[in-house]
Order: sequence, then C-alpha cells, then structure tokens
Amino acid sequence: MKGKFAIGAVVGAVAGVIAGVLTAPKSGKETRADLKSKAEELKTKAKDRGAQAGKKAGELKDRTEKAIDEAVKGAKSGFKK
Repeated sequence: MKGKFAIGAVVGAVAGVIAGVLTAPKSGKETRADLKSKAEELKTKAKDRGAQAGKKAGELKDRTEKAIDEAVKGAKSGFKK
C-alpha cells in the first residue's frame, strides 16, 4: 500500500512540475533549460532514495538472517532434550 502511494506521489509531483514549467510565461529555450534542471534534480533525488531503500533492505535482510539463525539454534537445542 505504501509503495503504491509513494509511486502515485512521485508521478503527481512530476506531472505538477511539468505542468508548471510548461504554463510559465518563458521562452522555449528557458523552458527547456528549466525542464532539464528539474529532470536532473529528480534523477538525483531518485538515486538518493534508491540508495536509502537499498541500505534499509540490506539491514532488514541482516536482521532477518540473524532472527532465523537464532530460531534454528533454539529449535536445535529443544530437540536435544
């Protein structure tokens, strides 16, 4: 659910930026420069968010592996009794 909302928010933000830039009273050259600048900004933000998500996924993987290892050790010690 959160993923769908986040994707919708990003798409909405991009659409808003594009609509704002295209309706601004500027020359074509200025508009293209603005679009390029905003695209680069969004690309950088997307890379940063992707890196953050990858880091969190790695942390979650490590915690999950640790929990599984502990559960297996606990189960093995229970069978020895």
